[in-house]
This record gives sequence, structure tokens and C-alpha cells, in this order.
Amino acid sequence: MNQFESSIKQIPYSQQRVFDKLSDLTNLEQFTGLLQQEQEKAKIKVEDLAFDADSIRCSIAPVGKLELRIVERDEPKCVKFEATTSPIPLTLWIQILPVADETSKMKLTLRTELNIFVKGMLQKPLKEGVEKLAEVLSQIPY
Repeated sequence: MNQFESSIKQIPYSQQRVFDKLSDLTNLEQFTGLLQQEQEKAKIKVEDLAFDADSIRCSIAPVGKLELRIVERDEPKCVKFEATTSPIPLTLWIQILPVADETSKMKLTLRTELNIFVKGMLQKPLKEGVEKLAEVLSQIPY
């Protein structure tokens, strides 16, 4: 089992507001413009982005199709996702902790099983991807 963690991101919104936004993925659809700006900086290509309340689907070049589905909501502190479509099995947690009444912090954790051959190729992109996703999620208005 391989685990990749983002740095801890400070968010100027309450834990409950952040959880409410992230636990219904249709709330994130309005931020696709921000995602497109970030993908240009990171030199990745995300296409066919689609949301519903419990899942997000896209194609990421050169990785392929990816669908993440919410499998657990631990209000107000964690949203857990599993890949239902992915070239590799993976699980993603978004952990949200309170700092003050209107401030919280967030950390993303990605767990996956990589064989020795794939690990060398994917370890760095996965770590960078988790960090970039945490950065994007820390910038949206909740």
C-alpha cells in the first residue's frame, strides 16, 4: 500500500461550510474554470469533467478515464472517495479540522496499490497531483 499526503492547507471558512461544499460534488461544478487554470500551470489535461452529488468523472491525459465516488461522509470532518474507474485502484480522503469558528484546515490523503514497476513512474505525479488538488480546494470560496 502506498500513501501520499498533501501539506495542511488553511481555509478561511468553518469546518461545517467546507464539509457541506465538498460532500455534495455538484457544488464544485462552478469551479471548473479554476481547475482549468491550474491544469495549465501543472501541464496536465483534464477533459470531459462531469459531476453529480456523489461522483466526479473525467479523462486525464495521459492517465485515462477516472471516476471517484463518495463512499463515506463523516460529518463534518471527512469525505472519503474510492475510484470506480481508474487505471489503478485508489482511495482519497479529504480531512477537515476546525481551527476557530470561521477557520479550518484541510489535508488530502491518497492510498493506492502500485506494483514495483508502476511505482517508479507514478510516485512523483501522484504526490504532485494530491498537493495540487489540495491547493485548488483550499482556494475556492466556501
